[in-house]
Amino acid sequence: MPSVPPKGGPPPPTGQSNYPALEAFIERASKEDVAALFSGLKQSLDELKGPRAEQAKKVRLALERTEELLVRLLDVRENLVQPPKPGSKKH
Repeated sequence: MPSVPPKGGPPPPTGQSNYPALEAFIERASKEDVAALFSGLKQSLDELKGPRAEQAKKVRLALERTEELLVRLLDVRENLVQPPKPGSKKH
């Protein structure tokens, strides 16, 4: 009987990306690109009125957090791509 992977565990590696569009964007994007990606959505959410306004606030917070995480990911990418500075120790 084949074993079933436990629920909640990471999927087995397949050698293929689960999110190829996201990876392609991150590989070429700048911080300005990330800001531009979310600015239109944030503006649209700010324009909502009535009962949808409360939900829009929650969505906006989620978008802001996502933007922060993408910018942090870009910072990590930049640090990995940059050659080490002379005299600095590698971790």
